[in-house]
Order: sequence, then structure tokens, then C-alpha cells
Amino acid sequence: MTPNALAQLFKGDGPHCPDTIDELLTGLAPLLPMLDVIPNAAIFIKDAGARYLYANHTLVQRCGLKQLKPLLGKTSAEIFPVQFGPGYTEQDRLVLEHGQLLEKQLELHLYKSREPGWCLTYKWPLQDRKGGIIGLMGISVDLQSASNTHPAYQRLDAVDEYIRTHFNRPIAIAELTKIAGISAAQLERYCKRVFHLTPRQMILKARLEHAHRLLNTDMLITDVALQCGYTDHSAFSRQFKALTGFTPRQYRQATERSHV
Repeated sequence: MTPNALAQLFKGDGPHCPDTIDELLTGLAPLLPMLDVIPNAAIFIKDAGARYLYANHTLVQRCGLKQLKPLLGKTSAEIFPVQFGPGYTEQDRLVLEHGQLLEKQLELHLYKSREPGWCLTYKWPLQDRKGGIIGLMGISVDLQSASNTHPAYQRLDAVDEYIRTHFNRPIAIAELTKIAGISAAQLERYCKRVFHLTPRQMILKARLEHAHRLLNTDMLITDVALQCGYTDHSAFSRQFKALTGFTPRQYRQATERSHV
């Protein structure tokens, strides 16, 4: 089942929309145990205050917990490490206050090992019959390994290697299509099938992985931006915040506090 299909089950439609978030949860109760057996996706429902009302077993484990109960009534900012939690809650506010949909957002998350990893996150507002926002639901799907059985894998593996070697400068899509020997439309389509990311997301991922490493050193943030392929420091800060919820400076400060 795709994230969008799962969202439709949660959201209801027209006269089937709930009056309250509690009514929604009651109606979903028979389905929730099914979500606990999904190992590669963190699934959750929050109220209008961005507080957890439900989380599947995968998310509970990734919070370092054994049971759901300690999560209930808390925001992500209260649960996750300072490098991540406030950013997730800021996202929630955009969904809850403005009805903004978040789809296929490439993000750094923490896995069970407490090591950072990559997810594609989706968040949707939940509405009552009158259209008022009563909460949100979200799914963060682990970024899958490359599909090396795809016929175009060898070509795209060369593209991936090229990105990982040259991410510290601007990369034009034309460079990548030349390496793969396919059109821009084919490159986009095949990258999604093989790497589950667009070419632009692959470049962002390579840059932000390197930034994550460098921000754990004492390198100047302007130099980190240059090392990661950004000549514009503000562009680096905007993209870094979009993927982590923090500016590079805030992320470094949060990391330093977590090591104290």
C-alpha cells in the first residue's frame, strides 16, 4: 500500500469525515494493529496541538521506547534529540495551521541504532465535516536500497558515482544525461525506480550527508557550504533547514549540547 492510499483510509471523505479526532481514532482502531508490522515506515497521528495520539511500533522503537504510552500527549520536540525534534514539530505546525501538505520530503531521521538515516516523509492535515483541521497524520518511509536488478542500473550507478564525486560544485542535469545516455525525462523516471529519488534529490542527499559530517567538526559554516557545493551561504542554510529543521548553526549548537 502506498503512502497516498494509506492517507485516504485515514482521512475519510465527505460525509464520512469524523467530527472529532477521537472519533477518527475509534473508527481506525481495527486497522491500527496492521501498521505495527510495517518495519520500514514510521506512522503516526497527532492532534491539533501536534501531540502524538498514535504511533506504530516502528516509530516507538526509533524513539528508544518499548511502549507507546510515553509518547502519547507529547510533541516531536519533546521526544526526539534536539538535532531533529524541533524541526519535525515546526513541520507539524505548517500542516496544522495552514493545511500545507508535505509529500516526499527527503529528511534525515534517526534509526533504531540512533544513527542518522534517510526517509521520505509525508504529512497530511485531518479535517472534520466542516473542513476544520483537527489533527494530522504522517508517514516517514525509509529510503530503500538501490534496485540493482533494474535494466538501467549500471548506467544509473555511474550517475550516482558521478554525483558523489562532484557534489561540491554545481551539477547540471545535462551532465547526468550524458553519462547515462538517456533523456532528462528517462533519467528522472529511472532514478525514481532505482534509487527512489529524483536526480536533484540525489544531489541534495550527497551534499547534506557531507554537511552533516563537516558540522561535527570546527570548520567555519561558510567553508562547509563551499565544501558542499554552495557558493551562496543562504541557499545552503535554506536547504539544510528544509531537510533537518535547523539552520546549520542551530544544528551544530544542538549537536554540541547533546555531547555535553
